Amino acid sequence: MNYNNYYFIDSQYFPVVNCFNYSYKSKYIILCECDNFEKLTFFNRCVVAGSNGLINLSVPVVHGREQKGKYNSVRISYAQNWQMNHWRTIISCYRKSPFFNYYVDELEMIFLKRFDFLFDLNLSILHWINELIEHPAEIKVLSAPFDRDDFPGTFDLRKKWLPKNFQAESDFIRYTQVFEDRIGFQPNISILDLLFNTGPMAKVLLQNAETKKK
Repeated sequence: MNYNNYYFIDSQYFPVVNCFNYSYKSKYIILCECDNFEKLTFFNRCVVAGSNGLINLSVPVVHGREQKGKYNSVRISYAQNWQMNHWRTIISCYRKSPFFNYYVDELEMIFLKRFDFLFDLNLSILHWINELIEHPAEIKVLSAPFDRDDFPGTFDLRKKWLPKNFQAESDFIRYTQVFEDRIGFQPNISILDLLFNTGPMAKVLLQNAETKKK
């Protein structure tokens, strides 16, 4: 099998924009469910833009900071109502965005559903977003460990965007944001920001960004 134009990405909770920017028009997006869970990643968090700056939303996991094991074994903790907290924050940040009402009903259904495993939640989110932006890549889940030597020519984007550096690169999509006049433009935050602010144009912006790379 030819693995050129295959993009390996981290499992992210409402992934950063560049996760889709880099992989748009690829043949496959591949997640490795057997990778070891690592702290300080976007596996259980995302970043949205509020009136006073960036806001981190984190999904609590069972065993918290002591969590160990594979990505597909990490369980979500429901000791607190984090779903309601995240939902209220998203409403506060984006209710005045041009396309909030366009997506609000489907997004609410995600927060109403109770997932046992974080990997399954992230995968469900990824499928939903891919459908909205008409991402041409097929999503595949790799159950065996990934070895770069086994996949020559593959783009491995895992660990490319971390909470400590996700805004460091200069390659990003520019668009108007709700609170840009207060906090300035915030590049490469959650894909939700792009969707709420640009709606169906998100697809066009991603396509144009891909064309410029060629």
